[in-house]
Amino acid sequence: MANAEPILVEVAYAAAHAQIVRQLSVEPGVSIEQVIRRSGILEEFPEIDLALNRVGIFATPARLSDRVSDGDRIEIYRPLIVDPKEARRRRALKRAKA
Repeated sequence: MANAEPILVEVAYAAAHAQIVRQLSVEPGVSIEQVIRRSGILEEFPEIDLALNRVGIFATPARLSDRVSDGDRIEIYRPLIVDPKEARRRRALKRAKA
């Protein structure tokens, strides 16, 4: 693969205060984790912990060891603040009281 053409991928992260999308040119066969580390996002957003934050490609869950393909958009997800079921339950209770 030494002569393989580079591929283009994006890394996206949305913090509460900022959103960032970085485009990178990488060699074929690199992992999601390698792309994230090369992007510089971990230095810019120190709250990201790859042991805790989930990742995906175009909203499909993925593993850090998965290989990227040309055109992939790697997304780093923040932990949920509130469980979605709990949030729905609270909204329903609020509507019932109104």
